[in-house]
Amino acid sequence: MPGSSASGTATLRARCVPKLTCASRDPKSPPAQTEKLRSDFTASVRRASFAFSIYDFDGAGKIDAFNLGDVLRALNSNPTCATIEKLGGTKKKGEKQLTLEEFLPIYSQAKKDKDQGQYEDFLECLKLYDKNENGLMLGAELTHTLLALGEKLEDTEVAEVTKDCMDAEDDDGMIPYAPFLRKMCDGWQGPKPKTAAAAPAEEAPAEG
Repeated sequence: MPGSSASGTATLRARCVPKLTCASRDPKSPPAQTEKLRSDFTASVRRASFAFSIYDFDGAGKIDAFNLGDVLRALNSNPTCATIEKLGGTKKKGEKQLTLEEFLPIYSQAKKDKDQGQYEDFLECLKLYDKNENGLMLGAELTHTLLALGEKLEDTEVAEVTKDCMDAEDDDGMIPYAPFLRKMCDGWQGPKPKTAAAAPAEEAPAEG
Protein backbone atom coordinates (compact mmCIF):
# COMPACT_ATOMS: atom_id res chain seq x y z
CA MET A 1 0.00 0.00 0.00
CA PRO A 2 1.42 3.46 -0.85
CA GLY A 3 3.13 5.06 2.12
CA SER A 4 1.81 8.58 1.54
CA SER A 5 -1.67 8.79 0.18
CA ALA A 6 -1.66 12.59 0.35
CA SER A 7 1.46 12.97 -1.77
CA GLY A 8 0.26 10.28 -4.18
CA THR A 9 -3.06 12.05 -4.68
CA ALA A 10 -1.30 15.38 -5.14
CA THR A 11 0.88 13.84 -7.84
CA LEU A 12 -2.13 12.47 -9.69
CA ARG A 13 -3.87 15.83 -9.48
CA ALA A 14 -0.79 17.59 -10.82
CA ARG A 15 -0.61 15.20 -13.77
CA CYS A 16 -4.29 14.80 -14.64
CA VAL A 17 -6.32 17.86 -13.77
CA PRO A 18 -4.15 20.44 -15.56
CA LYS A 19 -4.23 18.37 -18.75
CA LEU A 20 -8.02 18.25 -18.73
CA THR A 21 -8.28 21.94 -17.96
CA CYS A 22 -5.74 22.98 -20.59
CA ALA A 23 -7.41 20.83 -23.23
CA SER A 24 -10.64 22.73 -22.82
CA ARG A 25 -8.79 26.05 -23.11
CA ASP A 26 -6.54 25.25 -26.07
CA PRO A 27 -6.66 28.41 -28.22
CA LYS A 28 -5.86 26.34 -31.30
CA SER A 29 -8.98 24.19 -30.92
CA PRO A 30 -11.96 25.14 -33.09
CA PRO A 31 -14.84 26.65 -31.03
CA ALA A 32 -17.09 23.61 -31.58
CA GLN A 33 -14.32 21.21 -30.53
CA THR A 34 -13.49 23.29 -27.47
CA GLU A 35 -17.14 23.35 -26.44
CA LYS A 36 -17.43 19.58 -26.88
CA LEU A 37 -14.32 19.00 -24.75
CA ARG A 38 -15.76 21.23 -22.06
CA SER A 39 -19.14 19.49 -22.25
CA ASP A 40 -17.58 16.00 -22.12
CA PHE A 41 -15.44 16.97 -19.15
CA THR A 42 -18.42 18.41 -17.28
CA ALA A 43 -20.51 15.31 -17.98
CA SER A 44 -17.66 13.06 -16.83
CA VAL A 45 -17.30 14.97 -13.56
CA ARG A 46 -21.06 14.81 -13.02
CA ARG A 47 -21.15 11.03 -13.48
CA ALA A 48 -18.11 10.55 -11.26
CA SER A 49 -19.65 12.73 -8.56
CA PHE A 50 -22.88 10.72 -8.69
CA ALA A 51 -21.06 7.38 -8.36
CA PHE A 52 -19.01 8.83 -5.50
CA SER A 53 -22.17 9.93 -3.69
CA ILE A 54 -23.61 6.40 -3.80
CA TYR A 55 -20.67 5.12 -1.75
CA ASP A 56 -20.68 8.13 0.57
CA PHE A 57 -22.76 6.18 3.06
CA ASP A 58 -22.65 8.81 5.82
CA GLY A 59 -23.18 11.84 3.59
CA ALA A 60 -19.92 13.30 4.89
CA GLY A 61 -18.41 13.94 1.46
CA LYS A 62 -15.99 11.02 1.78
CA ILE A 63 -15.78 7.37 0.74
CA ASP A 64 -13.83 4.55 2.31
CA ALA A 65 -10.78 3.81 0.15
CA PHE A 66 -11.74 0.13 0.52
CA ASN A 67 -14.62 0.86 -1.90
CA LEU A 68 -12.49 2.67 -4.50
CA GLY A 69 -12.55 -0.28 -6.91
CA ASP A 70 -16.34 -0.56 -6.68
CA VAL A 71 -16.78 3.14 -7.48
CA LEU A 72 -14.44 2.93 -10.48
CA ARG A 73 -16.21 -0.18 -11.80
CA ALA A 74 -19.55 1.58 -11.40
CA LEU A 75 -18.11 4.13 -13.84
CA ASN A 76 -17.33 1.37 -16.38
CA SER A 77 -13.61 1.19 -15.64
CA ASN A 78 -12.04 -2.26 -15.25
CA PRO A 79 -9.07 -1.68 -12.94
CA THR A 80 -7.12 -4.63 -11.61
CA CYS A 81 -6.55 -5.04 -7.88
CA ALA A 82 -2.97 -3.87 -8.40
CA THR A 83 -4.17 -0.69 -10.10
CA ILE A 84 -6.68 0.02 -7.34
CA GLU A 85 -3.95 -0.36 -4.74
CA LYS A 86 -1.61 1.86 -6.75
CA LEU A 87 -4.26 4.57 -6.98
CA GLY A 88 -4.84 4.60 -3.23
CA GLY A 89 -7.34 1.84 -2.55
CA THR A 90 -7.05 -0.18 0.65
CA LYS A 91 -7.56 -3.87 1.41
CA LYS A 92 -9.35 -3.21 4.70
CA LYS A 93 -12.22 -0.93 5.66
CA GLY A 94 -11.60 2.07 7.85
CA GLU A 95 -7.96 2.63 6.96
CA LYS A 96 -8.38 5.71 4.78
CA GLN A 97 -11.05 8.08 3.49
CA LEU A 98 -11.12 9.84 0.11
CA THR A 99 -12.82 13.14 -0.65
CA LEU A 100 -14.40 13.90 -4.02
CA GLU A 101 -11.53 16.28 -4.77
CA GLU A 102 -9.11 13.39 -4.24
CA PHE A 103 -11.25 10.89 -6.14
CA LEU A 104 -11.70 12.84 -9.40
CA PRO A 105 -8.01 12.73 -10.47
CA ILE A 106 -7.89 9.06 -9.43
CA TYR A 107 -10.83 8.39 -11.75
CA SER A 108 -9.13 10.33 -14.54
CA GLN A 109 -5.98 8.24 -14.14
CA ALA A 110 -7.94 4.97 -13.99
CA LYS A 111 -9.59 5.73 -17.33
CA LYS A 112 -6.17 6.06 -18.97
CA ASP A 113 -4.42 3.20 -17.19
CA LYS A 114 -2.88 0.66 -19.56
CA ASP A 115 -3.44 -2.46 -17.47
CA GLN A 116 -7.22 -2.39 -17.32
CA GLY A 117 -8.75 -5.13 -19.37
CA GLN A 118 -10.70 -4.51 -22.57
CA TYR A 119 -13.49 -6.54 -24.15
CA GLU A 120 -11.35 -7.71 -27.07
CA ASP A 121 -8.56 -8.87 -24.72
CA PHE A 122 -10.95 -10.92 -22.59
CA LEU A 123 -12.66 -12.33 -25.67
CA GLU A 124 -9.39 -13.71 -27.00
CA CYS A 125 -8.79 -15.43 -23.66
CA LEU A 126 -12.19 -17.13 -23.64
CA LYS A 127 -11.76 -18.26 -27.24
CA LEU A 128 -9.13 -20.66 -25.90
CA TYR A 129 -12.01 -22.64 -24.37
CA ASP A 130 -14.07 -22.55 -27.59
CA LYS A 131 -12.95 -25.94 -28.91
CA ASN A 132 -15.47 -26.02 -31.77
CA GLU A 133 -14.96 -22.35 -32.70
CA ASN A 134 -18.72 -21.77 -32.61
CA GLY A 135 -18.93 -19.11 -29.90
CA LEU A 136 -19.69 -21.62 -27.14
CA MET A 137 -17.78 -22.87 -24.13
CA LEU A 138 -18.62 -25.05 -21.16
CA GLY A 139 -20.38 -23.10 -18.44
CA ALA A 140 -18.40 -25.11 -15.89
CA GLU A 141 -15.13 -23.95 -17.45
CA LEU A 142 -16.20 -20.32 -17.28
CA THR A 143 -17.16 -20.75 -13.63
CA HIS A 144 -13.79 -22.40 -12.94
CA THR A 145 -12.00 -19.54 -14.70
CA LEU A 146 -13.75 -16.97 -12.53
CA LEU A 147 -13.00 -18.94 -9.37
CA ALA A 148 -9.43 -20.03 -9.96
CA LEU A 149 -7.59 -17.79 -12.42
CA GLY A 150 -6.22 -14.27 -12.25
CA GLU A 151 -7.80 -12.09 -9.58
CA LYS A 152 -9.91 -14.74 -7.91
CA LEU A 153 -13.56 -14.21 -7.03
CA GLU A 154 -15.42 -15.67 -4.07
CA ASP A 155 -18.12 -18.31 -4.61
CA THR A 156 -20.85 -15.79 -3.80
CA GLU A 157 -19.43 -13.26 -6.27
CA VAL A 158 -19.29 -15.86 -9.04
CA ALA A 159 -22.87 -16.87 -8.27
CA GLU A 160 -24.01 -13.24 -8.64
CA VAL A 161 -22.11 -12.79 -11.90
CA THR A 162 -23.37 -15.98 -13.51
CA LYS A 163 -26.95 -15.37 -12.39
CA ASP A 164 -27.07 -11.88 -13.86
CA CYS A 165 -24.88 -12.22 -16.94
CA MET A 166 -24.68 -15.83 -18.10
CA ASP A 167 -27.22 -17.37 -20.47
CA ALA A 168 -28.71 -20.73 -19.53
CA GLU A 169 -26.59 -23.75 -20.42
CA ASP A 170 -27.79 -25.95 -23.29
CA ASP A 171 -28.18 -29.72 -23.02
CA ASP A 172 -24.41 -30.14 -23.42
CA GLY A 173 -23.57 -27.64 -20.69
CA MET A 174 -22.44 -25.00 -23.20
CA ILE A 175 -23.03 -21.25 -23.00
CA PRO A 176 -22.37 -18.39 -25.46
CA TYR A 177 -19.45 -16.54 -23.90
CA ALA A 178 -19.45 -13.32 -25.94
CA PRO A 179 -22.83 -12.06 -24.59
CA PHE A 180 -21.68 -12.85 -21.05
CA LEU A 181 -18.47 -10.90 -21.59
CA ARG A 182 -20.28 -7.98 -23.19
CA LYS A 183 -22.61 -7.64 -20.19
CA MET A 184 -19.61 -7.65 -17.88
CA CYS A 185 -17.63 -5.06 -19.84
CA ASP A 186 -20.65 -2.83 -20.44
CA GLY A 187 -20.98 -2.15 -16.76
CA TRP A 188 -22.40 -5.00 -14.69
CA GLN A 189 -22.05 -3.71 -11.15
CA GLY A 190 -23.52 -6.44 -8.97
CA PRO A 191 -25.85 -5.66 -6.06
CA LYS A 192 -26.19 -1.92 -5.45
CA PRO A 193 -25.00 -0.71 -2.02
CA LYS A 194 -28.09 1.43 -1.56
CA THR A 195 -31.03 2.73 -3.53
CA ALA A 196 -30.38 5.87 -5.54
CA ALA A 197 -31.87 7.85 -8.36
CA ALA A 198 -30.76 7.17 -11.91
CA ALA A 199 -27.31 8.45 -12.82
CA PRO A 200 -27.13 11.65 -14.85
CA ALA A 201 -27.24 10.82 -18.54
CA GLU A 202 -24.36 11.81 -20.75
CA GLU A 203 -25.18 14.99 -22.61
CA ALA A 204 -25.52 14.70 -26.37
CA PRO A 205 -23.13 16.96 -28.31
CA ALA A 206 -24.70 20.13 -29.62
CA GLU A 207 -25.52 20.14 -33.29
CA GLY A 208 -23.97 22.56 -35.67
